[in-house]
Amino acid sequence: MSISGSISAVGHSYLDVASGTRLDAWFPAGASADAPPARSCLAVELGVNVGETVTVTIADLAAPPADLADAYLRLHLLSRREIGPHEANLDGVFGLLTNCAWTSAGPVLPERVDALRTAAAGVGQPVTVTAVDKIPRMVDYVIPSGVRIADADRVRLGAYLADGTTVMHEGFVNFNAGTLGPAMVEGRISAGVVVGAHSDLGGSASTMGTLSGGGKEIVSIGEYCLLGANSGIGIALGDYCTVEAGLYVTAGSRITLPDGSVVKGRDISGRSGMLLIRNSTSGAIEMRVADPSRWEGINPELHKN
Repeated sequence: MSISGSISAVGHSYLDVASGTRLDAWFPAGASADAPPARSCLAVELGVNVGETVTVTIADLAAPPADLADAYLRLHLLSRREIGPHEANLDGVFGLLTNCAWTSAGPVLPERVDALRTAAAGVGQPVTVTAVDKIPRMVDYVIPSGVRIADADRVRLGAYLADGTTVMHEGFVNFNAGTLGPAMVEGRISAGVVVGAHSDLGGSASTMGTLSGGGKEIVSIGEYCLLGANSGIGIALGDYCTVEAGLYVTAGSRITLPDGSVVKGRDISGRSGMLLIRNSTSGAIEMRVADPSRWEGINPELHKN
């Protein structure tokens, strides 16, 4: 899915009128210099923001983003499934993005919210602030086909959601992360984490992202895996793995293998066919050999999106 060569795109950007600060950039598929995209919002009508066409060329996705518009294009490419997680360099992205108040009247600088509310009241319009963040919710910029998202606030632009993915109300998907096939997400897919097809993250299940502790180890989940409710992993899982509800396995966790030997979590990272449980008598974490035939994957009826 990687893109080779130079990438050019035409988009639309909002800027703060008073300071000239660029707030965002929207790159709809199919936009061109002959048919530039256009948006409108109440913040523009009230003179708080101004909109303009922006053109971006990325010569090499392996190089870090150059500015805000470049960074937004990379996030769009991820959410449009034109590149996969980890196929674009996102080093320094937070330093390039503007922290915005994402409002029902459009994105504005946080210090402009009171002025916006006052101006909007003059024309009888309320203003709701849904978030203050550097990365907006995905659905305001990209809606990939074949997915269901119960709470749009919990999926950031730059998330990669494969066809057949369902993100339930408590599910969360960060940027440069997501699903590679049909999946049920009721837990958290942190930045950098990828989940294979037919896997299920139970309610409040957690995955340790590359941003959590500044580490470079990529946590991934293979196909036909199940993370039980309130479980979590800081290691990679291969295919056909199950983690017991409530069990958190990190790289340093001491795990007893079927032969009685004890290893650390990092020593079994990426292996397939594991059943990870906590012994209810001793409290020790144990790895048992799972029977792949017992895990049939997520219910296909839930993923006809």
